[in-house]
Amino acid sequence: MSHQLSENTIAHGAPANGPAPLLTIVVPAYNEESRLPASLLKIDDFLRQQPYTAEVLVVENGSRDDTSGVVNRFRADHPYVRLLHSAKGKGTAVREGMLAAAGEHALICDADLAMPIGETAKLLKAVQNGFDVAIASREGDGAVRYNEPYYRHLMGRVFNAIVRSLAIPGLQDTQCGFKMFNRTVARDVFTRQTMGGWAFDVEVLAIALRRGYKVAEVPIHWYFMTESKINPLRDTISMVREVFKVRQNVRRGLYD
Repeated sequence: MSHQLSENTIAHGAPANGPAPLLTIVVPAYNEESRLPASLLKIDDFLRQQPYTAEVLVVENGSRDDTSGVVNRFRADHPYVRLLHSAKGKGTAVREGMLAAAGEHALICDADLAMPIGETAKLLKAVQNGFDVAIASREGDGAVRYNEPYYRHLMGRVFNAIVRSLAIPGLQDTQCGFKMFNRTVARDVFTRQTMGGWAFDVEVLAIALRRGYKVAEVPIHWYFMTESKINPLRDTISMVREVFKVRQNVRRGLYD
């Protein structure tokens, strides 16, 4: 199937009455009115340079600001963008978007673009070369972290050690907010997702591995953003509890 731009393509997005786009970008958004305008422009600029069709799904999940208004104003001139709504929780928003994705591949993309959108090409290359899932990794050869405070890095490594010991032995970075799934795999995995909180990443990766899918860790460049929605202490405690729950679910065969 060809994914070159054609006359019936809307801008650089999904065709009006044609084949599915190659890529869907799913952006969970909670109170993101300040960051979304710049991020959507960067995504638009990136997609305009690509030879394939794409769509962007912004999934608003209980915002108290003008997140929806920002998206609606942007999509007025960018019809490849869609606005969805979900219940609260980043994991809930991601699930909504991934199950609605029309693209052959679907990318989870944090609204702050801590991973520059150009790094998408690295994940796309991995899934086009036979991997079912490609996750951006801030660890390993070639990965670079910018401006991250030492205490945040340390907390992340401690959490990852817990994840590896309890749920996913082989992955060095489950929490980077940029992951790409083959569409068929995404539908199989996300229909089985049960968690809507911050640790949903651990669950969906545990499901993918349990179901025999090939997962690639792809080293990327990543920038620490000061306006993180995560409360380092409260949310980390909650995430650890959810990792224990993932372990229990695996043992019970819930994901089989």
